[in-house]
Formats: sequence, C-alpha cells, structure tokens
Amino acid sequence: MKITLSFSICVILLCTAALAQWTPQQSGTTARFRGVSAVSLMIAWASGSIGTYARTTDGGATWQAAVVPGASQLDFRDVQAVDANTAYLLSIGPGEASRIFKTTDGGRGWTLQFTNQNPKAFFDAFAFWDARTGIAMSDPVDGRFILIKTTDGGATWKELPRENSPQAIEGDGGFAASGTCIAVQGKRNVWFGSGGAATARVFRSTDGGDTWKAASTPISAGNASSGIFSIAFKDAKNGVVVGGDYRKETETGNNVATTTDGGATWTLAKGPRPSGIRSAVAYVTGTRGPMLVAVGPSGSDYSVDNGASWVSLSSMGFHAASFVGLNAGWAVGEGGRIAKHSPQSMPKVSR
Repeated sequence: MKITLSFSICVILLCTAALAQWTPQQSGTTARFRGVSAVSLMIAWASGSIGTYARTTDGGATWQAAVVPGASQLDFRDVQAVDANTAYLLSIGPGEASRIFKTTDGGRGWTLQFTNQNPKAFFDAFAFWDARTGIAMSDPVDGRFILIKTTDGGATWKELPRENSPQAIEGDGGFAASGTCIAVQGKRNVWFGSGGAATARVFRSTDGGDTWKAASTPISAGNASSGIFSIAFKDAKNGVVVGGDYRKETETGNNVATTTDGGATWTLAKGPRPSGIRSAVAYVTGTRGPMLVAVGPSGSDYSVDNGASWVSLSSMGFHAASFVGLNAGWAVGEGGRIAKHSPQSMPKVSR
C-alpha cells in the first residue's frame, strides 16, 4: 500500500511538470525587469532598468509600460504595489542612485520620497507590512547594515538606530537580484538575507526592526557573487531562502534552505533542488497545501513539501516572481519578459 501511494504521488508530480507552463504576455518594453508585485487576479506591477515600470489592470491581457520622469538613469529593482493606483518603486545603486518613489494615480505622477545621502550605502530592497508601513535595507556601512522605515505611507523614511542594526562580517552584503532579499510577515516580523562573506546569513526581527538576531544558513557563500538572493515566509515560523552563485547560473549547489522556527535555524533542502541559481522564491497562496515557486535565469521550479524537494516548472529564465493566488502569479525577466502562471500547471495537494 505504501509503495503504491508513493508511486502515485511520483506520477502526479511528473505529469504536473509535463503540463507546467508560463504564458508569455506583451509588456510593451524591452527593459530588463527585476521586480514584480501581484495585487490580485487582475492587477500587477513590474519594475526594471532605465527607470521603467509597467502595470496591468486586466490580468495581463494588456500592460502599460513607461519611464518615471527624470529617472531614466535609475534601475528599479523592487516594486511594492498596493492596488491599481498605488505603488512604490526602489532604485538601487551607491549614494543618491538609491531612491524610493510612490504613485497614487496609477503612474500618471510619481513622488520622490527618499534619496539616499550616504555615499557608502547601497539599498537592495524593501518590503511592506501594509499600505503605510514598510522597511528598506542597504548593504553594510562601517560594519553595520542600514535600515530605514516608514509608518506614514512613505511621507517620511527614518533610519533605524545604527547601534541596534545588524552587525556585518567581512564581505557581508545583500543582493538586489529581485527585490526579495527582505520579507515581512504579520505586524512586526521581518527577515533579510545576506551573502558574499564566509557564510550566508538570515537576520530576523520580531519587533519591526528595533532589535535583530542572526543565523547562519547552508546556502553557498564565500565570494562576492554568492549568497541568499530571496527569502519568503508563509507564517511566523515557516520560511525558505534561495540563492547560489550568480556567476554559475546553471550550477545546483546549495541553493535552497528552509526553517520551521522563524529563522533561528536553517536546513538545506534534502530532496532534488532547482538546477541553477534562483533569484526569487514565493509562496503560492490560496492552495490546499503549501506551495512554493522559485525562479532564476536558468528556469523555474515548484515545491509542494515546504521546500524540501523541487520539480522543474520551466526552462524559461526569470529574475523575479510574485503570487497572490494560484491563478494570480507573474514572473519577469530580461528584455521586458513577463509571463503569467497557468493554474493548471500546479498540483492541488492536501497536507
């Protein structure tokens, strides 16, 4: 009986992989997309190079792409969307290249909310607990990571006390691969991942960023191109990180780790892992059991066992992905690539 059940599960997974697909959509731009934020079945935003953003309000049947006025030299690696009209953009780079913009009218107008004045800082990503409360992280400066926070919808961004910020080690830094190296959950939980140093670590806070603890992970690290690229949490306890070495795009290596204790400890995925670096990972909400999708330049994969093992979804390369349901997920990548996830491509499991 156990053998038959195991065989049946394997057949289901293999058949699902064969049916899996991303449906390409026309973005209207050739800019490289690194950020995407799904709001609903109909609404999603994307962000990318040369100051570009894109928005759909009809499920991706059409996308409107444009450049933020005066921002054509900026690289928007992260976008956090609230609804069809409201979204935040974060650009990366040293000094004043790191900025945050906001629109409340669907992109017709943008307000510059934050310009980094620290020439040593380099902001990688941001995340929002709700429409008004968010946090952004920068690579370390003088031995400590820099974090800024807003509680008023971005009208003000204030740096958290430096003396309480996470301490860095030699070579430490974040990765602006997809705008998802930082994640929030609940009302006060926040985590972010690092790499480049001797070990890839996850920093966690349960009080909105006031205090932090660090934990080592088994993700590949040790050079400037390797570490944690993305982090996601299903709840306060269960989470996953993905990464690798971006100079070795097709190398599997130690690229997925999971936690069941809120990020205090991390375990390397024991089953089959994605065949290449993965720059973004996301939970697929609204399913019968926990599902994850990870994407990277060499393809995408999914997991139905909390990240312990992975099945190939597609060989199409992407940089970022976002889901708000089985029918509402998008991935973005090079040359303006946008694709929507087809619901029949994921199994309905019960756990």
